[in-house]
Order: sequence, then structure tokens, then C-alpha cells
Amino acid sequence: MENANLLILFVALTAVAVVIQAGMLIGMYLALRRTSAQIETLAGEIKTKVLPAAEMAHSMLAELRPKVDNILSNASEASTVVRTQMQRLDAALSDILDRTRLQVIRADELLSRTLDRVESTTEMVHQTVVSPVRQLSGLVQGLTAGLEFLIGGKRNRNGAPAPQDEMFI
Repeated sequence: MENANLLILFVALTAVAVVIQAGMLIGMYLALRRTSAQIETLAGEIKTKVLPAAEMAHSMLAELRPKVDNILSNASEASTVVRTQMQRLDAALSDILDRTRLQVIRADELLSRTLDRVESTTEMVHQTVVSPVRQLSGLVQGLTAGLEFLIGGKRNRNGAPAPQDEMFI
């Protein structure tokens, strides 16, 4: 009986661990989705700020020819900064995705190991508890039948032997 309680406890602990892992995976998914939305917003802001600045530079080029070289050099520097920032952003996103993949792989391995342990525990419980109890029950029934036969057995009104008691397991 105590082993059955231990088995129930192990199964419950395993279920709690699986639920916690699922919660962690959902949390990671939501965080990644939120970060992706923020990145899209940032990219939209960059597009809305850089494109009007380029159009304004074109109109100023037509009007103010002497300042064109200065504006072009500033735009080149801004483009370099934006490119550098986008490369950093790309590297950060790649790192986040790699770490997320690694965590998913670890979670999968943990779940696989847990399921393997549950299976081996179930097999061990079956071999060490259930099989001996069944054998003992069969032995007791055999002894009971033998004793009833030797003693003369209980008979009902019709002279037929009384039905045997049911197994206790």
C-alpha cells in the first residue's frame, strides 16, 4: 500500500514538473513575441524617421547646393550608425533564438529522461510488488482449495461445492 502511495506521489511530482516546464515554455514564447513586436515597432520608427529625412535632404539639395556635401556626409554617418545598430539587433535576435532553441532542447531532454524514469519505476513496481502479490494470492487460493478438498469442503443444498471467495487483489 505504501508503494502505491509512493507511485502516486512520483506521478504527481512528475505532473507538476511537466506543468512547470510548460509554463516556462509559454513564458519564453510570450517574452519572445513581445520582444519581436518591440523590434517591429523600432524598425517602423526608423523607417518613418529616415525616409522623410532623405526626402528633405533631396529638396534641400536642389535649393542649397553648397550644403549638399555636408548633408551627405551626415547622412552617411547616420546610415553607418543605423547599419551598426541593425547588425547589433540582428546579433541579439540570433542570440535570443539560439538560447531559446537550446532551452527547448534541454526541456525536451529533461522530459524524455523523466518519462524514462517513470517507465522504469513502473516496471520495477510491477516486478517487485504486483507480481509477488499475485503469486501469493494464487498460492493462498491453491492451499485453500487443497484444504477444502482434504477436509471435505463446504457444500450447499444441492450438493455442489460452495463458490470460492474472490481474490483480495
